[in-house]
Amino acid sequence: MPGSTEKKNYFIVIEYDGSNYHGWQRQKGVLTIQEVIESRLAIITGENVTVWASGRTDAGVHALGQAAHFLSTTNIPPEALWRGLNSLLPDDIVIKTLKPVPRKFHARFHARSKVYEYRILNRPLRSALLRNYSWHVPHELNLPSIEYTLEILHGQHDFKAFQASGSKVKNTVRTLFRAEVAKKPDDMLIFTFEANGFLRYMVRNMVGTLVDLGKGKFTPEELKEIMESRDRKRAGMTAPARGLYLVEVKY
Repeated sequence: MPGSTEKKNYFIVIEYDGSNYHGWQRQKGVLTIQEVIESRLAIITGENVTVWASGRTDAGVHALGQAAHFLSTTNIPPEALWRGLNSLLPDDIVIKTLKPVPRKFHARFHARSKVYEYRILNRPLRSALLRNYSWHVPHELNLPSIEYTLEILHGQHDFKAFQASGSKVKNTVRTLFRAEVAKKPDDMLIFTFEANGFLRYMVRNMVGTLVDLGKGKFTPEELKEIMESRDRKRAGMTAPARGLYLVEVKY
């Protein structure tokens, strides 16, 4: 229930299965992660609470560690607030962490970097159980060529060629601190990207282009030319949302 009139700031880390949601951000007429969490916080605190995330995730995208914050005047102890919130949330959303933070903290503006993973099931036979959690690519991919190309993507570049059409961001220069791929024994390829920021669909467009490269449609040298062209039409397809995970937000 509401307490004093002074609002306290709470930091939360959220894990969610994005399969049944139209992304993070509240939108009219569709169910979103933000709407669900805010509605449960309203029940517990008796307030209309806004939850600010580190950034949006799109429909079907998952999170292992989405970061967010909210303000509330509640006097409920943080531990009890955390347990109560989880008890009201559906099974596909979990609050992993809830703790007080300084009033000036902002989940979006204070983030230093974000880590995303993209998972590809790279084998001839699809999986019934992993259909919502990975992209099934049955074609054999040239992994050494992909690994070499990831080195090209590493560092500071203009990534406009991998930005979704219609995006309004003016500055498309970003720094990739990590750009890696690992093949697991279960035929799962896990791409890991860490950057100081990501453009809309940037990871999915990079992965789609890397898959085309792995199939022999591009060479690493041609990918350099695509990046320099800043032309989205020259890059590869957009990988499906279901293989993408927001792993961690670093502060």
